[in-house]
Amino acid sequence: MRLLIHENQEKGSAWAAKYIADAINRKAAETSAPFVLGLPTGSTPLGTYKELIRLNKEGYVSFANVITFNMDEYVGLPEEHPQSYHTFMWENFFSHIDINPANVNILNGNAEDLEKECEDYEKRIEGAGGIDLFLGGVGEDGHIAFNEPYSSMSSRTRVKTLTEDTIIVNSRFFGGDVNQVPKLALTVGVATILSATEVIILAFGPKKARAVKEGVEGAYSHTWTITGLQTHRHGILVADEPAAGELKVNTYKYFKDIEQAHLK
Repeated sequence: MRLLIHENQEKGSAWAAKYIADAINRKAAETSAPFVLGLPTGSTPLGTYKELIRLNKEGYVSFANVITFNMDEYVGLPEEHPQSYHTFMWENFFSHIDINPANVNILNGNAEDLEKECEDYEKRIEGAGGIDLFLGGVGEDGHIAFNEPYSSMSSRTRVKTLTEDTIIVNSRFFGGDVNQVPKLALTVGVATILSATEVIILAFGPKKARAVKEGVEGAYSHTWTITGLQTHRHGILVADEPAAGELKVNTYKYFKDIEQAHLK
């Protein structure tokens, strides 16, 4: 696992966007097969999406041959709801780039058979050739996607009950009313994420410092699903200085030293 510690969130977001764009361009130069990109929602990736939009509009990267799979979606929230992840992705990313709408895949939280929807989602990922790169964020309790603490590290896409902490954190998007936040979500599993060829997890701000510490220095455990990144051949954790604030001094120095050339 790599850990890149950037000065601030803006620089970390820009680095991730450039890395993704370069990965898309490399595959486009090698094959006509589409690039398959896994994507998150939430406030953490917004800077990366903004930078990818800029790179697209400047002609640096095209999404015309990119297939996307989002990490999760609430259960029971209409797709047109302002806080649905369908709405989030189109408003903050897809509507601003040259992606083919037919190549966008987001879980249907209103499917008649939710279990089948999850099974079919895994099949669609497999049918697309697997995820080339999965971008994600991490929660304060170390969860990736909606894989809350004690989720199986071998989990696949499924229906998940949200913890009270997650509901409280997400209530800021629902006017601060926890009663408006759905209690269930559909989410890719830890194993779904780790099956990607590359994985980038973003962690910004002091509230993510404990998750970064556990993810880097902690033992591999379903208590902190972020620790699954430790076992990935091409796993990258991108953090800013505040998010790295709880790391041991020697850990911080080690990663700053070996990754210095890649921070620019």
